[in-house]
Amino acid sequence: MAALLSLLPNPFSSSSSSSSPSLPSVPINTPATPQFSVALSATSHLHNWVSVINASITRTSQLKTLLLPKCFAINSTISSSDVFNDTGSLFSLFQGLGVDEREVELLLNKNPALRLASFDCVHERVCSLESLGINGVALYSLITKCPDVLTAPEIDPLISFIRDDLEGKIEPAQICRLLKAAEPRFLVGFDGKVRLLVHHGIPQERIAHVLNNVNLTRAICLKSAEEIEKTFTFLSRFGAVDIIIKRPAILNYDLESQLIPRVRVLVELSGGDDAATGVVLRKLPAILRYSEEHLGGHVEFLRSFAGLSDQEIFKIVCVFPNVFSASKERKLNPRIDFLKQCGLNSYDIFRFLIKAPLFLGLSFEENLVHKLSLLVKIGYQYRTRELAIAMGAVTRTSCENLQKVIGLFLSYGLSCEDIVAMSNKHPQILQYNPTSLKEKIEYLIEDMGREVDELLAFPAFLGYKLDDRIKHRYEVKKKIIGEGMSLNKLLSVSTERFSRRKKKDPAHTTENPSGSKG
Repeated sequence: MAALLSLLPNPFSSSSSSSSPSLPSVPINTPATPQFSVALSATSHLHNWVSVINASITRTSQLKTLLLPKCFAINSTISSSDVFNDTGSLFSLFQGLGVDEREVELLLNKNPALRLASFDCVHERVCSLESLGINGVALYSLITKCPDVLTAPEIDPLISFIRDDLEGKIEPAQICRLLKAAEPRFLVGFDGKVRLLVHHGIPQERIAHVLNNVNLTRAICLKSAEEIEKTFTFLSRFGAVDIIIKRPAILNYDLESQLIPRVRVLVELSGGDDAATGVVLRKLPAILRYSEEHLGGHVEFLRSFAGLSDQEIFKIVCVFPNVFSASKERKLNPRIDFLKQCGLNSYDIFRFLIKAPLFLGLSFEENLVHKLSLLVKIGYQYRTRELAIAMGAVTRTSCENLQKVIGLFLSYGLSCEDIVAMSNKHPQILQYNPTSLKEKIEYLIEDMGREVDELLAFPAFLGYKLDDRIKHRYEVKKKIIGEGMSLNKLLSVSTERFSRRKKKDPAHTTENPSGSKG
């Protein structure tokens, strides 16, 4: 800076100094026409003084070239009236954007580059920002907090890339966050890094989705192309593209300190099975937002408290990766303890969680406690295996639906004891849609001429599709052996076996008209 200042003559030196060039005497109130002038103030106590810099045009141009970006350098032939006109125009421009006079003064005083920039350059930059959808309050906030966006030369290539190559699909709020968080120098190479994502398989039509859902500063600007390359290489064996498209925030994480240790927990739990680990990561990429300590803590809890093996834990993770999002203290511990109290051993707990993993994630106060209360009211005994199995069945239905199912059975004359007996044989009946259940019961009674009590012996009847299985098979068999057929034998045999029987039935019709073998 000292070297730059040396280019200017000292306007405050004594006229008798032999080391400084003498300044011409300028009478007060006599207009002066210097080649380059700077207005100091317009206040009442300074109106009689004008400071004049009588440097050469060449030296002035050198100073301006060093201080300002090239596209914002002031022409060396600029006159004092041009300076005043540009300053006045900037005031008008900023005030039109909602920046008041005091804020404009602060902006110009704290940002010399902005004060010295031409009005045309600043106005063009404002228009470019508006072309990206940044306007109104967002533009006001951006300019007042980061005035560099109006003068930094790194901004123009970024704007052009977003507007032209990305077709303006990046959300204005996302661009604002980037411009506020990243210094202009970190924006260099932004376009090349984004093209690197496409090169590694992110579809062009999905690139805007990815960029709109990451921290652009952390994921792109502060990472080198080499770091991005290594991240894709590491994740490639797990399905990098699918993982990143589903969870773009993966790009925010540091490879060495975050991604590698977290993935390692899952790989070790799977027994080194990369393909199976990839299935889990593609199913729930958000699992990688948890720290290595968090993931390891959940695994250790399931080992020690539930008595599960790593193989069993990984199978549970495969069907319900959100097990890692459940709090150990508030959810896992009391839920596993409940299953233990109901008499389930480690293998029982494993089978229960494979069939009803949502039991670990549902809210107790808003969900499970109401279902537990309903089951106890209809006759389930607390702390029994039957209650645990019933709780597993109702995790997939709402409390309202469970109430409707119970009410429907009661409306057909079945007792609470009957409902418990049926659900013990076929727990799924508690989670079926009540409208579908009503249609099947009506068909059983009205069309098939059966009693509702037959459901006590074969409640699985309610789980078959009405048109595709129940009606179809009943109509086929009714023509051959009449109506007195067993519901179990009618519906539970496989489609292939039923087709074979259908071909043999004509020969059996005479021998066994009762259909006891049907």
